[in-house]
Amino acid sequence: MTALADPPVKQPTADGSTPAKRRRSRAGRTNHGGPLAYAVLIVAVLISAFPFYWTIVAASRSNADLAKVPPTLLPGPNLMRNFEAVMEEAEIGKALLNSFIVSGSITVGTVLCSTLAGFAFAKLKFKGRNALLALTIGTMMIPPQLGVIPLFMLIAELQWVNQLQAVILPGLVSAFGVFFMRQYLVQSLPDELIEAARVDGASTARIFWSIVVPIARPGMAVLGLLTFMAAWNDFFWPIVALTSSEPTVQVALRQLGGGYVHDQSVIMAGTLLGTLPVLLVFGLLGRQIVGGIMQGAVKG
Repeated sequence: MTALADPPVKQPTADGSTPAKRRRSRAGRTNHGGPLAYAVLIVAVLISAFPFYWTIVAASRSNADLAKVPPTLLPGPNLMRNFEAVMEEAEIGKALLNSFIVSGSITVGTVLCSTLAGFAFAKLKFKGRNALLALTIGTMMIPPQLGVIPLFMLIAELQWVNQLQAVILPGLVSAFGVFFMRQYLVQSLPDELIEAARVDGASTARIFWSIVVPIARPGMAVLGLLTFMAAWNDFFWPIVALTSSEPTVQVALRQLGGGYVHDQSVIMAGTLLGTLPVLLVFGLLGRQIVGGIMQGAVKG
């Protein structure tokens, strides 16, 4: 019988490290960008943040200060005074509440309905699935302005003019949201996970709430953020369906700075009030996106 040769032993180098140790060291090493990368990032941050900083400066100055050449780049003492002018010229408090109700309702409805429909299109097999998906995507090519007249006739028939449900209900389902969640679940949700749940006797509803929702949380957070910002910034349909007695933020802002000479400082103060809630939601959902990625990740 021939004896089996022992595998070659990897000799350590002069510093006492072996190739395996060096691989582990490289795997745990954090790559740092060079000075040029940090310089580019700093410039990008400054360019991105300057419009918001200028909004704060303009909202805290007078109209005469904004007309100076060169313009003033430091905040002034008139911020609270301009906020009071905003409250007097427009029902900004009621508008903020209405925008929260409208945007929150549309966001919850869109995320829930889009996740349900996306799960059905991605993982459930039924007749006409591809045709329905193509029809849903096809609706994204229709300009929304074409549906304004029939939609207004419908809400007028329902006597919903100047009521918040006239703005909420048309936005509860989004074709983009359905397509977005479908694409996300196709890549993130393994078929084996659903099959294992069915073997254990789980129903489709149980699979959705216990498996799909935890995995889809990052995508739902992104879709929720995009939907909230779009609903909050929407102006065209709210100005058609609502009046100044029941405004959203964008409808209320058009009432600011009236007169022969527009008071740009008051307009910017109202814009600042309308922007702060969006930044708050962005900060909250940004943390949810990172947390969802860590909790909902599935290792292959």
